[in-house]
Amino acid sequence: MTKVAPSLLSADFSKLGDEIRRIEKAGADWAHIDVMDGVFVPNITIGPTVIESVRGITKMPFDVHLMITDPGKYVESFANAGADMLTVHVEAEGNMKAILKDIRDLGLKAGMTLNPQTPVHVLDNYLDMLDLVLIMTVQAGFGGQQFQEIGLSKIEYVKEYSDAHNPKLEISVDGGINADTGKRCVNAGATVLAAGSYLFKSKDMMAEISKWQKYGPNAGI
Repeated sequence: MTKVAPSLLSADFSKLGDEIRRIEKAGADWAHIDVMDGVFVPNITIGPTVIESVRGITKMPFDVHLMITDPGKYVESFANAGADMLTVHVEAEGNMKAILKDIRDLGLKAGMTLNPQTPVHVLDNYLDMLDLVLIMTVQAGFGGQQFQEIGLSKIEYVKEYSDAHNPKLEISVDGGINADTGKRCVNAGATVLAAGSYLFKSKDMMAEISKWQKYGPNAGI
């Protein structure tokens, strides 16, 4: 079964707690939380304090995507706030192997992601340290962008590695995900679909999530 992780970037932040309860009631597997620092990407979203404030609302895993310049500086803060998974950008600053080790040493799942223009083979040095690979099919930093086809071949690349070396590796995809692109990503090997505007604007989020969860097999964390 494919996991579905609604992206809270598209939630109504004036009632964030209610929105989290809404996606949980709709059957979501994870809550995908985008953290932007205004430096690595132009926009600014939330930090550890907000995550901590809503952690007690749900038992859903918090899948936290760090779109920040120096992720190693904040790993412990997000772990203490209640993140279950931390995903860092390969393009960010710092010793990535040390950062991934710190994430795992704190008991979290370690993820890595890359922007559409970054060649997928740059992940090769890190794949054996990862629980999650997030394939961005849009440029990080903005919601509502159009799906980029290049993401499909990247999913296939990581899936080939997963089949050979780590069947439990989660392959998540984020950016322009809807009923059609989501199915194509699962067919390419994705195990998690992160989606924002399409799910939050759907007339029946529960029915949509249920449909997506039936798209294909899932390794599971």
